[in-house]
Amino acid sequence: MADFKPVFTKDAFPPAGPYSQAIVTPTLVYVSGQIPADAAGNLVEGSIGEKTAACIANIKSILLAADSSIEKVVKVNVFITDMVNFAPMNEEYEKHFVSKPARSCVAVYQLPKGVDVEIECIAMP
Repeated sequence: MADFKPVFTKDAFPPAGPYSQAIVTPTLVYVSGQIPADAAGNLVEGSIGEKTAACIANIKSILLAADSSIEKVVKVNVFITDMVNFAPMNEEYEKHFVSKPARSCVAVYQLPKGVDVEIECIAMP
């Protein structure tokens, strides 16, 4: 058997397909992309800052379920549908990722469920 464990918590947006919220390995925790939706599956409306905060809230819940934390994040990938949202996304992002992990931010044509931001990360266990 592989040396990894899937993570599922009811405190974050449930997977919308055949994947895990995260995978824990002996050395890293891989968190799947989180969209701005609550644990019941409802999309979060509002500003890009509010949507970014919702993505990060899901990440925090998943990391907690994986016995990790946002302070242990080493790499983040942010996907946005319009670079006009970069500054307000970044303003909310920096409130949460205070350790300043490595990061990429790319503009993409579309994201699942028509949202305009998605965030995934890698953390230490």
